[in-house]
Amino acid sequence: MCGIVGIVAHSSVNQTIYDALTVLQHRGQDAAGIVTVDAEAFRLRKANGLVKDVFESKHMLRLQGNVGIGHVRYPTAGSSSSSEAQPFYVNSPFGITLAHNGNLTNAHELSDSMAKMRRHINTNSDSELLLNVLAHEIQQMPGYQLDAEQVFSAVSQLHKKVRGAYACVALVVGQGMVAFRDPNGIRPLVLGKRQSDNGQEFMVASESVALDAVGFEYIRDVAPGEAIYVDVEGHLFTKQCAEQPLLSPCIFEFVYFARPDSTIDGISVYASRVNMGRKLGAKIAREWEDHDIDVVIPIPETSCDIALQIANELDLPYRQGFVKNRYVGRTFIMPGQAERKKSVRRKLNAIGQEFKGKNVLLVDDSVVRGTTSQQIIEMARESGARKVYFASAAPEIRFPNVYGIDMPSPQELIAYGRDVEEVCSLIKADGLIYQDLEDLVAAVSEENPTVNRFDTSVFNGEYVTQDVDQGYLDQLTASRSDDAKAQRDSEQSSNLEIHNVCHP
Repeated sequence: MCGIVGIVAHSSVNQTIYDALTVLQHRGQDAAGIVTVDAEAFRLRKANGLVKDVFESKHMLRLQGNVGIGHVRYPTAGSSSSSEAQPFYVNSPFGITLAHNGNLTNAHELSDSMAKMRRHINTNSDSELLLNVLAHEIQQMPGYQLDAEQVFSAVSQLHKKVRGAYACVALVVGQGMVAFRDPNGIRPLVLGKRQSDNGQEFMVASESVALDAVGFEYIRDVAPGEAIYVDVEGHLFTKQCAEQPLLSPCIFEFVYFARPDSTIDGISVYASRVNMGRKLGAKIAREWEDHDIDVVIPIPETSCDIALQIANELDLPYRQGFVKNRYVGRTFIMPGQAERKKSVRRKLNAIGQEFKGKNVLLVDDSVVRGTTSQQIIEMARESGARKVYFASAAPEIRFPNVYGIDMPSPQELIAYGRDVEEVCSLIKADGLIYQDLEDLVAAVSEENPTVNRFDTSVFNGEYVTQDVDQGYLDQLTASRSDDAKAQRDSEQSSNLEIHNVCHP
């Protein structure tokens, strides 16, 4: 999962992109990057780390220009190496740089195709592949200047060749900014505008909250398959570039990833989470009719709105039993199981008086690997809880995600091949209850009934791109499991050490 930003303005955009990326920091904490265009030359800064650490004053001073894009990343495909930080760049045609959120399901096929076209791919990132496909299609356009129809033709050809999830923004030197979304609209992308003294300015971003933070007005979501083109003069062009687009947003955006103050595809993330709490609360009341729960406690922060609504449904007290250290990243998107384990107790600390002698219901947005859940339940018991029940606002996660969320290996998912009782035993809870998938879909679609299809593949194994088979999943497991990533990062570190020895 990543966050992207793109702006075409009439004044310097470096600070605006920086501010927008800080608002999208929850979407990726591994690396950050900004590219601007100044005098028809790219100015680039990208590195591993948080936005505030990657960009110092000296970098911001160099990032001049009225057009730019930005990216925050956490690794799914590829590795956490800084060589795979985005945006990526190719020098032909014109000079193009691109930032991508998502994951391509036919990356190997595209890699072979690019090799035959003699386009060199320097990393294992599917985002670099996507950039090269776009560059190849733009290169087929005649003339020395791009017009909107040529851009849309290039994106149309890209849609025919690329499969998977992709919300992208790209800059073409001397031409303008291009943004587009895959034909299923799996990953979010919004369009905004702002009026300046010199005319209208345009912005695209992964979430509407990024527009709010920098004073842009939300216009609408980019439609699945649609392309947005803003030329260097600030003129906006849009066109549907896919033959059969069908909006199927990832439901996990609403469960976990997106900020509650964002709106995605006309759906308030906050309101959808309140609905999740209402429906899960009703299920608890129905299936645990004789429960002995004393208090409802959320695992901050995503589940707070959900837990409050559950408490209302059950007519129980709602308490904040954990204090979150806001300077520790989100454990689910930390690379490596060992790092996730170490970070849980650094991130959360229990308030003992809320647990001592009580039967508590802990509420979380989901249970993925189970590591965090088990440790938090242990913390509750250490704080004096008599019984610890656990509620998940999402159903059992039993299948890998192939669209840009780091759930690659079924064996790393605690619910894979296990029933609820077995998972309950593993996380050492006194009771475990999951949201039903039908209720989750209803909770989200209730806010915008026109969206009636979601990607729910992690729950039911039904992949909306219809190109995922067991062979692909096996390949994904081999390349993207925690063990595979650790080995790849180790090899890259060794190569770097050799390089430094040979080239002091």
